[in-house]
Amino acid sequence: MIENFRNIEYLEFGNERQKLAFSEIKKYQILEKLEKYDPILTGTIPIGIDLPESDLDIICECQNHSEFKTYLSENFSNKKDFKVYSTKQNGIESTIAEFKTDNFLFEIFGQNIPTEKQNAYQHMIIENRILKEKGSEFKQEVKKLKSIGIKTEPAFAKLLGLNGNPYSELLKLKK
Repeated sequence: MIENFRNIEYLEFGNERQKLAFSEIKKYQILEKLEKYDPILTGTIPIGIDLPESDLDIICECQNHSEFKTYLSENFSNKKDFKVYSTKQNGIESTIAEFKTDNFLFEIFGQNIPTEKQNAYQHMIIENRILKEKGSEFKQEVKKLKSIGIKTEPAFAKLLGLNGNPYSELLKLKK
């Protein structure tokens, strides 16, 4: 299992979808363009629990949301179905850009929080550890729940018997 998610080279040696993600991220120089925002690929594809419709989530640290929106527009507005907007997530201002490339929907997500401290990264690290501890049968159960419409964190919470808000309960499992 992956230990360093900052370097996406691991995707090149992963499953077919991970290889395709690696190729597309490189082809469009996504991480290079986002470099000054300390980007990290997060979500289900890096840890191999994605579905065919799963997108590529890239989190960024941005201090100035207006500047970040402009930067995203300048670099990605030529992509199919591009949109950029700001919202509050858990009370925290967040800027999100979405666009499509050949095979993926990308979601670029920025908050004024260091990327390794953002919930998306924390969830992925915790989920990766749990997958490593619980093995392939557990991984298949997560994917099965996801395939019937249950989101990732609620799927983990259900299988682990966690009660309450699955997003915050999972964060409590951080070591």
